[in-house]
This record gives sequence, structure tokens and C-alpha cells, in this order.
Amino acid sequence: MNRLNKHIILLLLVLSSSLSIAQGQFFLKDKVSQKIKFEFAANLIIIPLEINGVELSFVLDTGVSKPILFNLSHNDSLDLKNTKTFYLHGLGAEGKIEALKSSYNRFRLGDAVGNNQDLYVVFDSTINFTPRLGIVVNGIIGYDVFKDFVVEINYASKFLRLHKPETFRPKKSKKWKQIPIEIYRKKPYLDGQVVLKSNVESVKLLMDTGSSDALWLFENKEKGILPNDSLFFMDYLGKGLSGSVYGKRSKIKNFRISDFSLDNVNVAYPDSSSIDISKIYKDRNGSIGGDILKRYNMFVDYGNEMLYLKKNSYFKKPFTYNNSGIVLEHNGTMFVNERIKLPSSDGYTKSHNPNAVKIDLSISHRMLLKPMYKVVELRKSSNAFAAGLRVGDILLAINGREVYNLKLNQINEILHGDTGRSVRLKIERYGKVKIFRFKLDNAFKKNEPSN
Repeated sequence: MNRLNKHIILLLLVLSSSLSIAQGQFFLKDKVSQKIKFEFAANLIIIPLEINGVELSFVLDTGVSKPILFNLSHNDSLDLKNTKTFYLHGLGAEGKIEALKSSYNRFRLGDAVGNNQDLYVVFDSTINFTPRLGIVVNGIIGYDVFKDFVVEINYASKFLRLHKPETFRPKKSKKWKQIPIEIYRKKPYLDGQVVLKSNVESVKLLMDTGSSDALWLFENKEKGILPNDSLFFMDYLGKGLSGSVYGKRSKIKNFRISDFSLDNVNVAYPDSSSIDISKIYKDRNGSIGGDILKRYNMFVDYGNEMLYLKKNSYFKKPFTYNNSGIVLEHNGTMFVNERIKLPSSDGYTKSHNPNAVKIDLSISHRMLLKPMYKVVELRKSSNAFAAGLRVGDILLAINGREVYNLKLNQINEILHGDTGRSVRLKIERYGKVKIFRFKLDNAFKKNEPSN
């Protein structure tokens, strides 16, 4: 099924709303603002965050109220303070997960420093987003950054800037729209409208930079929030702290925030069995994630409950699904025998004719470690499956390009191509190399995968 890294659902990693322990503040001592460059992968913002002197990578996630750390390697030596066992709750069907709560930690984000910070450490090895992103991610952080600054997020130029609230001046240009948000239990909510078939519905959505999807909606018959019966497919939506989440993927005709209007927007409807209604804000109808939020540059002002939006270069880009049906993960490394040219001299040319031009055709080889990508999910109704591709296959080349020289997001751009586009894959299966050719199909061609 379509579980491409684009659909990693980091918004599921939410803490129990009962947590209300006071935290130390982040502060900038000598500056009015701090600019921080970020990596952008699968619609997610990945920032460098130093914890107790150790630099790690965190997803900036407005959907969480407390920072969560996971995916620690043996090389990550953190001096965790004042630890005790705790239980975290989130979307998913399995209840809760054990974590370690650590207090009195020191965080540093650029020159912004936060003392007396709480941190929750999860040791479940299955909660690891690095393979799907192709970039190391050690955790997620949200409210504890946003509460102390006006946070500018420039998706187009890939940087964020932390502004001291007392020096921030709201944007006055007509291109910027001022939109009220509601901060409820340390999370931001905004109002929007969705066009479902012919009816227009008002919705309250969690603003979630930690979700790489465009839009999530909770099914509601009374409000008419239901997927299009003729335009959906079943899918695994992601893994939360409380287990896996499944549901339907579809499209809606139109989505609006203020004066901004987007057509043919991707939407997911999680199964009711994956949602614990008792832990969800009663007025909430879903979430707005990175595939929509990236289309704006923004200022997020938690203190005044205000959001400022302006269109950017992503705004008119179409919403796509993984029409290949293939989901890849970074799966370690492999040795690659790479051809290289070596400088050579016959001695005679150098000593007797220093001005001669010589063509050097000397070739040698060297063994290098390169990233390896593995097929971990495959939609059974896809042309790729029909062509013979299977889960567990190791991808060696795509359309004639060796994949070990490509980043995962570059490969995924090809797999998200237009229906009808030809794809040629070279794979390794049980030590044998195979070639598969197929055309990208339409993810909506069947509601259920074939057996």
C-alpha cells in the first residue's frame, strides 16, 4: 500500500494532554532574532537541536506539546537528568507506550538556549523515521520552541527564524493574511473550509508541521465529512505511539484557509478504531499537514494566537500520490565497485617532452560503501506488482541511474510521477539481478488491493 515517506504520520506522536508540568523558557540573550537553516524531507522540517551538549536532529512539530527523543545510536551519549518512567498516549489502537521522562535538560537551538527542559525518551526501536526519510531523525519538538518566540518558517528558502515577541512587528503587506489560531492544550488549531462533492463544510483543524500528509479528516456523517465512494483506496496511514493507523486516502475538490484556495487536495480518513475520541479536542475535525503548509511562508505567534501566511513557490504545485505503489526504505549500506580514473605517467613524456598533451585512459577500481534501498511496501493492485516486483527487493538502478548516487527523495519524485510514465528498475533478489519495466498507474483505480 502507499506508505511512501511522504505519508509518515509524525502528528501521531502526541503526548497525553494531562501533562502540565512547568518548563524553563528558551531565550536569546544578545539578539532580537535567530536564523536557523533546516533540512526539508517528505514535507517535514528537520532542525539541529543540541541537548546537553550533544547535537541531534529533530522534526519541528506543532502537533506535539512535549519533546520526544527516539532513535538513539550507541554513539549518542546524553547526560539525561532526573529520569523516571512515564507512559505516552497517541493515535493508534494499542493504548500506550512506555518512555523515560528526563527533567532539567539544557537545549540549544542556534543561539537560543532553554534550561530546565523536560524530555521524553522512547526506546521502542520500531518508532524510527530515519529509513523512510533517508535522513537521520532523533526526535520531535514543538510547543517548547513556539511558546517563547514568534517563529518564522520560510519553506521556500528552507530556514526558520526565531523572533523575540517584544520586537516582532506584524506583516502589513496585502500578500500576507492574518489568520486567528486557537492554542488548546499547547497545540494550535485553525478554521478552514472543505468542499466535499457539492457541499461546503467548515472544519477546525490541528495545524501540524509534523505531518507530511496534506489533510486528515475525521469521518462525520452529521457534517457530511465522508470520503468519495468512487475515489478512494485503503492504506496504512502511519504508526503512532499507540500503534498503527489505517484508513482511506482520497481527494477533495477544494480546501480554503481565509482567502487562500487549493483544488484537488489529497486527504486521508483514519479508521475510527485508530482514534481515541476521549483524547481528541471535541471541536477538532482533522489536521492540516506539511503538504499544504509548505505552500506558504509563515509567522506563528502562539502568544497572540495569530498566524500570518503568504503564498510561496510551492503554492501551485499539484498534489500527487505514489502511483508506483512502491515504498522504499534506506536499508543500510552495500559495497559498490566503482570505476575511477587514475593519473599516470610513463616517465618519458614527463622528462623529455614536458609540453606534450597526453590522454590518460588509466582505469582502476575502488570499493565504496553506498546507501542501499529496499522495497518495504508494495500496493498489490499496482502495475509494479503485476510486473513482478516484490517486497524485499533491493533497488540498484531506476531509469538507468544507479540509485546509490541518489537521495531517497529524488527516487521518490520519480515514483510519484504522472500516470502512464514508464519506469525501468534494476533490482537484486536473492543475489540475482533482475530488470522490471512498467508504467505508473492510478492509485485510485481500485478501492481494494487484489489478493
